[in-house]
Amino acid sequence: MKDRVTYEFTIIRFVPRVERQEFINVGAILFSKQKKFLGIKFIEDTERLMAFSNEVEYDVICEYLKAWELICKGGSIGGTIGEMELSDRFRWLAASKSTVLQCSKTHPGLCADPEKELEDLFNRYVL
Repeated sequence: MKDRVTYEFTIIRFVPRVERQEFINVGAILFSKQKKFLGIKFIEDTERLMAFSNEVEYDVICEYLKAWELICKGGSIGGTIGEMELSDRFRWLAASKSTVLQCSKTHPGLCADPEKELEDLFNRYVL
């Protein structure tokens, strides 16, 4: 168990009508400082989103999520935010928002493999 490291994660929520505060989980972001890992996993199933609400342009939502993915990858491809330190990128993504894409509070955990843990979190909270 010595090889386990701390991580933080947040769940991405799709909130089509912010004033109603109804949401559906659409993704997860995981950050591990020790493993130098920042990853995101999200659904691209527009049928599932449309079943929840038909008032939003789903192509736009998917484009936003893909932009978040580029920020996680880092570098100039992720724009100005993509060039920030790993921890700063996670904090920016996980920050409180009042838009149709929001994140839960961050939660801590321990894992040996952040990529596998991200997959497990996605399966547990999104699928």
